Amino acid sequence: MEGPLSPGRPEPDRERVVVHVDMDCFYAACERLREPALRGEPVVVGMGYEPGDSIGAVATASYEAREYGVDSAMPITQALDRLPRKVDAARDDDLSVDEAGFYRPVDMSYYESVSDDASEVLHAAVEGRGPDGEDGVVREVSIDEAYLDVSGVGWDDPAAFARRVKQRIASAAGVTASVGVAPNMSTAKVASDHDKPDGLVVVRPDEVREFLAPLSVEELHGVGPVTAETLGEMDVETAGELAAADPDALAEAFGSRGREVHDHARGRDDREVTPVGKPKSLSSESSLEPTADTARKRQLVRSLAEEVAARARSKDALYKTIGIKVVTPPFDVNTRAESLSGPVDDPELVESVALDLLGEFSGDRVRKLGVRVSNLDFSDADQASLDGWERSGDGGEDRQRRGQTSLGDFSHG
Repeated sequence: MEGPLSPGRPEPDRERVVVHVDMDCFYAACERLREPALRGEPVVVGMGYEPGDSIGAVATASYEAREYGVDSAMPITQALDRLPRKVDAARDDDLSVDEAGFYRPVDMSYYESVSDDASEVLHAAVEGRGPDGEDGVVREVSIDEAYLDVSGVGWDDPAAFARRVKQRIASAAGVTASVGVAPNMSTAKVASDHDKPDGLVVVRPDEVREFLAPLSVEELHGVGPVTAETLGEMDVETAGELAAADPDALAEAFGSRGREVHDHARGRDDREVTPVGKPKSLSSESSLEPTADTARKRQLVRSLAEEVAARARSKDALYKTIGIKVVTPPFDVNTRAESLSGPVDDPELVESVALDLLGEFSGDRVRKLGVRVSNLDFSDADQASLDGWERSGDGGEDRQRRGQTSLGDFSHG
């Protein structure tokens, strides 16, 4: 995970491997985690929207909802005209329930918790993936989008790395991600958008121009509708035509951004993938055949606690919160955590608290267990002493997610 990252680019004679990860219809996907019955149904998540109201704007529309013409930033009133609520359709003989959808308000704290799970997967994935065996770089640009510089992966089989990332996000966070791999950031982003949802597109260094050329200019990073319209007036409609255009004419029309999009159309992008912030947690989890065997569950938690504590120590990370994750059949996900009075580095404490929290589920059959340390502190401040720590007494973090279909590496959150 975290630890020393290498923000610098590989040496000029090395080729960068940049991965862009974009979680598909993220807010809607999160709502489906919470309500499995929403899977396959049109789902609209509204910003400023409350159940039963018609105010606000669409934050995310699932692909099923988009088939009815609902899209991001659209007023809820307009969305309702195109896709009525199921509950309204059930009460109105003039409306079809089969052509109606579900509307949910934005729940950012919940979405952030799911994003944290995916985030830790990404930080784990770049460990040792720098060009000289150091950690690669993660740049999280939004709640559902990140760039990775994993030049140490090389170009022999980057798809295998990308598939593992996708699988682990699906397993740990319960959402799908589309992934693009390319030698630079702008092309990687185009690649991740190219085959959504649940896509994986690899564009090798010698394939960049050929891949980009037939695409509409609007598909390029940095080209919005207004820019695309102006380019159309210049008889430039594809990336290939943009790449062949006069850069001076583009600079005259768009300023410095004209040369930038010209470079992107030619597959050139010298921007570095620079890290943003530190991880919030470190964790590990493991599946097992559903069992209520107390000894087996406790032994697994001991092993996971030892692993997580060792990883934290290797990263020079102190932690203020210790938690567990318990998945019970069929796919009910429960987390429990205890907060300490100060940051510590104490493997025995991680094991003790994790086992104590596991006690709540002593009689339950479980199919997966995880241990997490969070609220990480990477400062050089004095470690809180064992004698000085106290549990918060308020139960710490305590949330439950239902309906998650697949869970893997216990990740960030």
